[in-house]
Amino acid sequence: MPGRKQFDVGGALDQAMRVFWQRGYGDTSLDALGSATGLGRGSLYGTFGTKDALFRQCLARYVSVYGVQYEQALTAHPGDPVRAVEAFFDVILKRIADPSVPVGCLIAQSAAQSPTLREESSTVVRGLLDVQRQRVRTALADSPADAQTLDELATFVVAVNQSLAVLSRAGTSDAELRSVARIACTTVADTLARAASKHAAQD
Repeated sequence: MPGRKQFDVGGALDQAMRVFWQRGYGDTSLDALGSATGLGRGSLYGTFGTKDALFRQCLARYVSVYGVQYEQALTAHPGDPVRAVEAFFDVILKRIADPSVPVGCLIAQSAAQSPTLREESSTVVRGLLDVQRQRVRTALADSPADAQTLDELATFVVAVNQSLAVLSRAGTSDAELRSVARIACTTVADTLARAASKHAAQD
């Protein structure tokens, strides 16, 4: 329409995502979102709905970028679950070290603030953690370990991922973060190796 202001919706969503990522949901104001996107409140509401609705769209945007990378890493080494987990942490550490994005992880930031989120948004965050856990669990499946061990390892890997995000926001060095990831991979490898030895002994 003539005279109607045009803007890049995808670009505005990316900017809003960065604000939520940097500040967290509770500390993200409409003024901050407007300043980052260049949109007034009316345009924000008209385009994205409420702050809560915009937040969920930002979560989806985040997953569309990084979730794909996690999936690719975890599926790139069929038959080698340890290498898959190593690749998963490689992607995470590269994101953390990327100076062009906020420190940490939007999902980890949001999970920490779950008590302050609306129920629908809190459910979405929990669901995203479940998806991540299932991806890891699938990558570990090609192993002789029993289901309970694999379930526990998948939860452990996701917990380490979330811890890396929190530590990075606290200023932990890249070398220290890589040490944490390395020890986590060793734990996965040792646990799977013990399972393989037990399985072989039973044959």
